[in-house]
Amino acid sequence: MKKVVLLSLAASAYLMASGYKIPENSTNAVALSAANVAHNHNSADAAFYNPAKMVFMSDENHIDTNLMYIGLNKVNYNGTYTDTTGVNISNENSEKENFLIPSLHYVSKELGNNARVGLSIVSPAGLSKRWKGTQGSKVSEEFTLQTIEINPTAAFKVNEKIGFAVGLRALYSKGVVKLTPSANALVPVSQNMRGDSLDFGYNLALEYKPTKELEIGLTYRSKIDMTIEGDADLEYRTLLNGNYAVSVSLPVPATFSAAIAYTLPSNTTFEFVYEKTYWSAYQQLDFNYANATAETIFGNPSAKNWKDTNAFRFGVTQELDKMTFMAGLVFDETPVPDAVINYELPDSDSTAISLGGRYKISKSMDVGLSALYSMRDSRRVNNAKLVGEFTGGNVLIVSTGLSYKF
Repeated sequence: MKKVVLLSLAASAYLMASGYKIPENSTNAVALSAANVAHNHNSADAAFYNPAKMVFMSDENHIDTNLMYIGLNKVNYNGTYTDTTGVNISNENSEKENFLIPSLHYVSKELGNNARVGLSIVSPAGLSKRWKGTQGSKVSEEFTLQTIEINPTAAFKVNEKIGFAVGLRALYSKGVVKLTPSANALVPVSQNMRGDSLDFGYNLALEYKPTKELEIGLTYRSKIDMTIEGDADLEYRTLLNGNYAVSVSLPVPATFSAAIAYTLPSNTTFEFVYEKTYWSAYQQLDFNYANATAETIFGNPSAKNWKDTNAFRFGVTQELDKMTFMAGLVFDETPVPDAVINYELPDSDSTAISLGGRYKISKSMDVGLSALYSMRDSRRVNNAKLVGEFTGGNVLIVSTGLSYKF
């Protein structure tokens, strides 16, 4: 058996991207299915979604704090799984997962007449996929990632219609991968990997307001090459039994968004966002072990050949005196080809709907509550490992937020 591991610690960063990504990093974003790129809600989450909008906000310090719950339903696989023991009949479920994720956004007062600075602290990726006591545990007994991104930005007003912004992305990742391809005491095979990384990228944004009612936003978030370093407890029959250093470098792909929003005299705003994620940067997975035996057994490159994906986001906002109501819809594609899909990322295309609202407590403070439900398509698979169907895996997100201006 030349290749036991199918995905590394670093690859777990991709679980939140097009397949299990969380583009919703604020209460407004959850309510609008992240269709909040062009329209300015006068909220500090502009620092993350389109920092160029900061120069059009009211001349105050804006702070937005959020706490988000994510619930991942069980994934069911019904079919066959082929490994070194032969063809195994499988009808099994992954574990249900629950998470709490905080986020913080800040936008400064005007610096002079034409500049603002902002800061966002978010978790743009992170997930756990676990299959306990099943065929899936041979590939993904535990698959966990935690990330924190610190994203400072600066925005500049060209004139009363155009603003642009630049930002630095600092991404810290930490994760665990556990799998037990063989628990047999005579031929034990297991892996328990841990590692972390601090890597950097950048983001660019443009906001154009040709009229009071019409807004256009463009954003670009660069690729980040993750440079994961860590160690792994490896056991492979009688050849390996110990702790070994491991590293891997993989790209977190670039994303581009183009958005257009229009506000009616009734203070009803409609927004459409086209988002492209450049997953074709992920062509293969290659471990690097300092130990020659570990490199021979666990370090062979594995082809991934992911594809670029498109997401289409729609949002509507109704602003009243003290209340703001929001709703959203998104269609998202999976980047994972049939040939490489497996238990650790049983991904499929998805459709999500969302609702939410904010209430103005005072001139300087408001609170919000929103929810999003993502429904994943069932997916038939027929490759060298799996012949069957994945179903389930729907996602519920609930977010509450507090915004303050001073």
